[in-house]
Amino acid sequence: GYAVHADRIVYAHDTLDRPAELFSITPRGGTPMRVSRHTDKRLERIAFGEYEQFEFEGAGGDTVYGYVMKPARYQEGGKYPVAFLIHGGPQGSFGNHFHYRWNPQFYAGAGYAVVFIDFHGSTGYGQAFTDSISGDWGGKPLEDLQKGLAAALELDPQIDGDRACAMGASYGGYMMNWIAGNWSDRFDCLVQHDGLFDMRSFYYATEELWFPRWDFGGTYAEQSALYEKWNPVNHVDKWQTPMLVITGEKDFRVPYTQGIQSFTALQERNIPSQLLVFPNENHWVLNAKNSRQWHDTVFAWLDRWLKPEGTASE
Repeated sequence: GYAVHADRIVYAHDTLDRPAELFSITPRGGTPMRVSRHTDKRLERIAFGEYEQFEFEGAGGDTVYGYVMKPARYQEGGKYPVAFLIHGGPQGSFGNHFHYRWNPQFYAGAGYAVVFIDFHGSTGYGQAFTDSISGDWGGKPLEDLQKGLAAALELDPQIDGDRACAMGASYGGYMMNWIAGNWSDRFDCLVQHDGLFDMRSFYYATEELWFPRWDFGGTYAEQSALYEKWNPVNHVDKWQTPMLVITGEKDFRVPYTQGIQSFTALQERNIPSQLLVFPNENHWVLNAKNSRQWHDTVFAWLDRWLKPEGTASE
């Protein structure tokens, strides 16, 4: 056990290479004191990828930030394929945080270099930057992702930009569908989880109507032109990238039929594609066994398209 004095603040702190542990500090500041050590022994057996934050000139000349993470067993002279992670929200962030599902270290541990960008709309850079995605879902964010990936590849010549897979959930899944039709020649594969495919059918099916009304300035009837401007379904004629589609039947935020629709579009066009449906999951994957299946399926998909035969992830 431990004792916490009344004049100290106890908080949880984590980083990209350490799960959350408790620390304490005085209200006046000073040096933080570590309180808990629940994960130390487990971490001794795990290899983590080194990471660095970088900045680049994104859409509109704004400064945009991202991270690049080396594979956990990085060796000089090697060449490493890219897992390009795109966060959801879209008012969210892939920052210096130990995530318990979309964790970049999972991919670093499997031999991938990992890139993740806090594009326009991300939190942590001021309210104006966050609000800038409203009404512009496929505009500035896509430009930031394109420029951010290019900037990351310049940081390390051992990152093999010719072998890359993009992946994301929710808005990140939307971006997979958007990339499929608007950056269609860049990636070897895509992983789309709970992504929005058709903005019209999504609007009339979601249980969270406040959100699209906020981000698109009104209802579908009031702002149909804007919804259709950024609607992935309008660009399926340009789809060509292999895609893994994952969805949960209890997802009422982005109903699972959005995933079925995107999978149908892929199958009709004879694009290599795979569908994984969790009957008992919602907008997240909460069951431990389902999480294991999720990761096994995702890594098998990445290995299929990015790694030569015989070098698949263990």
